[in-house]
Amino acid sequence: MAPKPEAQYRVEDGIAIITLNYPPLNALHPLLLRSLFEQLRRAHADPAARAIVLTGAGGNFCAGFDITQFQNPDAGSGGGIDNSINDAICELLEGGPKPTVAAIAGVALGGGLEVAMGCNARWALADDMAGGRKPRMYSLTRTDKLPPLAEALAIIDMAREQAAKRARGLRHPQLCLDAIQAGITQGGPAGLAAEGAAFAAAAALDTHKALVHIFFAQRSTKKVKGVTDVPGLRPRPIRTVAVLGGGLMGSGIATALVLAGKNVILKEVNQGFLDGGLGRIKANLNSRVKKGAMSTEAAAAALSRVTGALDYSGFGAADMVIEAVIEDIGLKQRIFADLEKACRPDAILSTNTSTIDIELVGAKMGGGSSGPGASRLLGAHFFSPAHALLDTLALSAEIKKTPVVVGNCTGFAVNRVFFPYTMAAVMLADLGLDPYRIDAVVAGKFGMPMGPFRLNDLVGSDIGLHVGANFVTSFADRVYVSRLIPALNEAKRLGEKTGKGFYKFDAKTRKASPDPELAPLLAESRASAGLVKAGAKPPPLSDADILDFIFFPVVNEGCRVVAEGIVDKPADLDVASVMAMGFPAVRGGLIFWADLVGASRIVERLRAFAAMVPQHAGFFAPCDYLVAAAAAGRKLSAGNPAPSKL
Repeated sequence: MAPKPEAQYRVEDGIAIITLNYPPLNALHPLLLRSLFEQLRRAHADPAARAIVLTGAGGNFCAGFDITQFQNPDAGSGGGIDNSINDAICELLEGGPKPTVAAIAGVALGGGLEVAMGCNARWALADDMAGGRKPRMYSLTRTDKLPPLAEALAIIDMAREQAAKRARGLRHPQLCLDAIQAGITQGGPAGLAAEGAAFAAAAALDTHKALVHIFFAQRSTKKVKGVTDVPGLRPRPIRTVAVLGGGLMGSGIATALVLAGKNVILKEVNQGFLDGGLGRIKANLNSRVKKGAMSTEAAAAALSRVTGALDYSGFGAADMVIEAVIEDIGLKQRIFADLEKACRPDAILSTNTSTIDIELVGAKMGGGSSGPGASRLLGAHFFSPAHALLDTLALSAEIKKTPVVVGNCTGFAVNRVFFPYTMAAVMLADLGLDPYRIDAVVAGKFGMPMGPFRLNDLVGSDIGLHVGANFVTSFADRVYVSRLIPALNEAKRLGEKTGKGFYKFDAKTRKASPDPELAPLLAESRASAGLVKAGAKPPPLSDADILDFIFFPVVNEGCRVVAEGIVDKPADLDVASVMAMGFPAVRGGLIFWADLVGASRIVERLRAFAAMVPQHAGFFAPCDYLVAAAAAGRKLSAGNPAPSKL
């Protein structure tokens, strides 16, 4: 039974000690806040107490407000927080008859830090962590009282500048500044009132709802029906992991594993490639040392856990194997046929493929794709036993990754859903729009880490062409095939790796800039596509039109993935889009954002685009799930009509 949130009270040597007790992090649940208020009143009235010390149980002060309250449908304008009780607590901490001291151990974050700031003094251990955002318990009106005023304002201004860079269009930085200004120019009570109003305004924003949604959605991915809820089923310890392929992906996986204390066998096809992979792991660890994230000794210890290999002779020690070689079906099939012989029967075999159907990968294992050998291959949706998934979920937590379990299909969840992303952008370019404008709109206005053309240069046009072929084969009814990417490959413009692609890259800084030499390739592709007549102007699309043109087909494919049961729940697709594709967290993930737009609006726009480019109307054709949601006025996140394929 979960402990009741409460503030415990005792008096020692004339000091009233109030302990926040709601393990593990003493989050400020409404019951804890009410209890804290009562104990503060008791302490101020207790003749045996000369002063008050506020601390936290279990080695932590307080990690902030209990944000599960934000999910409360009756939260109202306060965002789930009772402003009146906060006001009363702050008055007792700051303005009561007896001095108050915050004794901080462990974390003091968010509302926990604000409680500490409300005390007359603070005492903390050197290694404790204090910080946070989302002000509510009047920390803004006190910020000027802790550091000097000029420094306090500089801190807030710096935060505003960073927020403007990282998440354009957010309102809460300005709300914070407004509250501080009110406190300074109109006095404390006015500042408190302004801060309360600012919080209520922020809590009503879609941004607030989106961030709360994605936070809880990320937590929910760790729970998988039929896996994590099976009585008596526990994850097995995974101590040694073999990684096949020492490229950027394989070396990155190996780095995460050794940082989690795992032993790693890194296999490559020759000594040169193996040395390169080991060198990348060492460079990854050294980068962490330079950033102060780990000591030199810890990096050396982590590197010592990596063993290089050119064959499978040591694979009998592996509890799990992760294949991370190039996206070549034949190569992967040969590898897993070999792994079946080289590894223990209980070893988990997994592939890092992002596009190839898992059944094809396991086709050469014992009995073929439906045989007993393939039952060991993680990702074959009807073979993966619960214990293998549970072991992998546990490993994901150990290496600090967010797991999203999905069913099997070409591209799985993320790459399948986002294959229209680049195709739509290329179609816009073939319609005559400037690729650099498209990137600026997608990154600068929508908030993606980079636009589709810059992303293509990062991944490589050769990889894009190879991967795209899988989608053309699997989803021939709704793909857009252009000459543009093949033309880049033929011109050896592969992106960053060759110094030029859609962009040109500075040889020293690797900074990307527009390249006038792209123009002939664009002209060739546009002529081949024939979407507009020679010499005609491109369609007059606004920035909003560009975003709709690119992202609504992505939403459409996401709806197909939901309808087919590829994801357990729509929120899993939100998490995957944010974590894997950089979809802005402030928009809550792909499906959450689509619900804010509305299914009927998306259907209307997709049909309009189909009419605009009739020769490729199939690319925009709304799927049944999306059309049904629009007709019924139902949210796309409402549920999954198909049996899960997990």
